[in-house]
Amino acid sequence: MDQMKLRNYTSTVPVSRSVGDIEELLVKAGATTVSKFYDDKKRLAGFLFQMIVNLQPITFKLPSNPDAVTKVMLAEIKKPHRGTKERVMEQAERTAWRLLHDWVHVQVSMILLEQAKAIQVFLPYVWNPESNRTLFEHYEANDFKQLKQLTEGSKK
Repeated sequence: MDQMKLRNYTSTVPVSRSVGDIEELLVKAGATTVSKFYDDKKRLAGFLFQMIVNLQPITFKLPSNPDAVTKVMLAEIKKPHRGTKERVMEQAERTAWRLLHDWVHVQVSMILLEQAKAIQVFLPYVWNPESNRTLFEHYEANDFKQLKQLTEGSKK
């Protein structure tokens, strides 16, 4: 992997700024409520937000995944020195949150420029509180059978 091509690989933007910017963007996109959720290590893990779709409040769960970024970054280091893992973990957190910020920024731009609807871009993140899964996670747990049915249905 070529590190130079990875976006925000060396971001210096504090997590708190990325998080604040994301929250503002979600409100611009039409979010009526925005809250944060935390992982089992008491680290900020993402956002829960609601939007009104067809006069109905829909909840979305938008996660960040610094652990995955940490794993990729650590795999690139051949001879780690003392403190390397801690520095990489801090960088990975900044990188993960800035990537999420950039993604949300592009999606909100698409919405505001009427290139897409909010539900269209955030649909994979529709969240079911009973199962604690997003629509994507639901489909994934069922081996995407619903998608196969959807695409096969158009062939008939």
